[in-house]
Amino acid sequence: MTFRSRLFATVALPVLSTVLIATPTLADALTKPFEVAQENTGEGQPSEEELLLQQQQQQQDDAQRAAEDAEKAASEQKAAEEEAQRAAGEEQQRQADEQKAAEDAEKAASEQKAAEEEAQRAAGEEQQRQADEQKAAEDAEKAASEQKAAEEEAQRAASEEQQRQADEQKAAEDAEKAASEQKAAEEAEKAASEQKAAEDEAKRAAEDEQKAAEEQKPAEDQQAEQPVQQQDGSAEETTTSEQPSIEEGEKPAVAGEETPAETGTDQPATAETGEAPAGEPVVETLTEEQKQEIAEDPSKTDETVVLPVENGAAVLDSDKDADKAGGRKGREDRRKQREELRAQEEAVPVPDTDDSAQADISEEVREAVPGKIEAAIKEEGERVEKAPDFAVPETTNIINNTVINNTIVNNNTVNNTTIDNSVTEVNVVEQVENRTVLEVGDQLIVRGDDRPRLRRDSEEVFYDNLARDRVRETITRPGGVRIVTIYNRYGDIIQRSRVGRDGREYILVYAPELEGDAPRPGLVDVGYELPPMRLRIPVSDYIIDTSSEPDRDFYEFLSEPPVERVERVYSIDEVKHSARLRDKVRRIDLDTITFATGSAEVPMSQARTLRSVAEAMQKVLDKDPGETFLIEGHTDAVGADKPNLVLSDERAESVASLLTEVYGVPPENLQTQGYGERFLKVRTDTAEQQNRRVTIRRVTTLVRPMAKAN
Repeated sequence: MTFRSRLFATVALPVLSTVLIATPTLADALTKPFEVAQENTGEGQPSEEELLLQQQQQQQDDAQRAAEDAEKAASEQKAAEEEAQRAAGEEQQRQADEQKAAEDAEKAASEQKAAEEEAQRAAGEEQQRQADEQKAAEDAEKAASEQKAAEEEAQRAASEEQQRQADEQKAAEDAEKAASEQKAAEEAEKAASEQKAAEDEAKRAAEDEQKAAEEQKPAEDQQAEQPVQQQDGSAEETTTSEQPSIEEGEKPAVAGEETPAETGTDQPATAETGEAPAGEPVVETLTEEQKQEIAEDPSKTDETVVLPVENGAAVLDSDKDADKAGGRKGREDRRKQREELRAQEEAVPVPDTDDSAQADISEEVREAVPGKIEAAIKEEGERVEKAPDFAVPETTNIINNTVINNTIVNNNTVNNTTIDNSVTEVNVVEQVENRTVLEVGDQLIVRGDDRPRLRRDSEEVFYDNLARDRVRETITRPGGVRIVTIYNRYGDIIQRSRVGRDGREYILVYAPELEGDAPRPGLVDVGYELPPMRLRIPVSDYIIDTSSEPDRDFYEFLSEPPVERVERVYSIDEVKHSARLRDKVRRIDLDTITFATGSAEVPMSQARTLRSVAEAMQKVLDKDPGETFLIEGHTDAVGADKPNLVLSDERAESVASLLTEVYGVPPENLQTQGYGERFLKVRTDTAEQQNRRVTIRRVTTLVRPMAKAN
């Protein structure tokens, strides 16, 4: 009940009732004397004075009664007011109690919320602590694994060294034994010859005395025979020393290792010819000024172009491989080949557009590509529940025609012979998360799986099995953008397209040679079939170091065409595994990102240095969303090959993820590959910061047909 209702019930209602009751009573009192007077008329009627007194008495009684009623009403009104005041106090107290209760409830809710937030924070800290502990455990396990691998590698190397020393010692003993036996045979033969000569001399002397000339002839014959014997022995020794050594200074030709083709120099290097052995290391004799002069205009020389810095390695990665495989002799052979090809190459100008770089690709091939890709995207397939596991090939065909001198191939010595379609075993060395380390001959290659990076932040991913052992992956991004990739059974990309919200399709990668049962060249360096490259533009227009040229127009640089004609469309794996193909396109060395030794993490302070390059890449993609960039990871020469190879691939992936997550470069436009310590920028076996780097190249013109220019 409200305060107003209580006031009405306790004060107003009693007063109103009193008034209503008092009014008829007063009227009855006023009329009663007249009624009495009428009743007493005629008999015993009082006098006027009595009537007046009675009337006054009655009035006094009525007034007294009214006063009492008024006093009673006032008392009741006062009681009502007190009741109302008490009710108002109670109401105020109730409201105060309710307000206090609300404040207490609010305070309790606030305390509960604070307690929940504290519990949530504690849970987050506990989760972070557990994550840190797990990461620390994984790092420790990884370090232990790497240490174990290093120990195994060291043990294997020690065992091989011990075996090599034992083989050398045995070979030396065998050679010494053979020489001893040969010497004994020669001495026995010489003794027999001398004995026979003595017997003949005695026989001739016993028969008769001949003339002085005839008696002198046996002595002359003996004097003439001795030089012949010495000459024969000398010739035999020379022949023995001229046998080429297969065990020393020779390496078998393997897939993935770029040994320069020997054109016009088919004779093996021997002591007789006076040529330097293939394994003799390259020693730079040019001064820094001469190196700088060559770097400014490499087209004027046929020599290998090197970086004009202290201990600078060759500018072209294919030349770095050749220097390691062929040494000084290999470099000289390549110089001769460049000299022979100079006139032919100068007749073909350096491409000025992407279209002119693909002039050797027919128009029929270019026109057929969109239809083939669209048919593959729409091809009916069988939906599968999960992402497929790709096969690792047991062998791979080497489809190159390479001249090999004095090289062991499958335990057979081949001299001055062209090797066609040799088969080299491919072995799985180690599986590290989503990376597989393969041994192809004596070359280690790391193959990564970029599907987790492409699937990040996707709305839907599904797979379909297609004919001819192909798999189609479809990734749907927010907004309706689709990334469609078709793989062969080994995980090589046959084609990859980006379908926009408007349904327009952009081709990123196209390699129809990988379909069906065609020979699989993915792990083979198809650059073997190409002659050595002649760099015909300044080194500063071929390589950019972000630290020394921060104000360079990276967009203009990335938009430049290849520096050499492109013979055909290559698969992305062919490009990854051929330094000769990658040399066709320019590169940006991200030397502003300095990795710590053994680390693939990019500090955020250095990540900001990527902004200008990332913006240039995004600008290129705004013009053509089908562009493809290759991110290459490298290490220095400290440590074992296998962990360095994996580390370099992790560095490439770190930069690719950074470009996507921080700067918004789509992941499907980025390919990654690690090369370990294979392509050093500075030739040194010690720790060198410049060798721990990441390189970016635009490889679009190598992996897809370009639209014909109007």
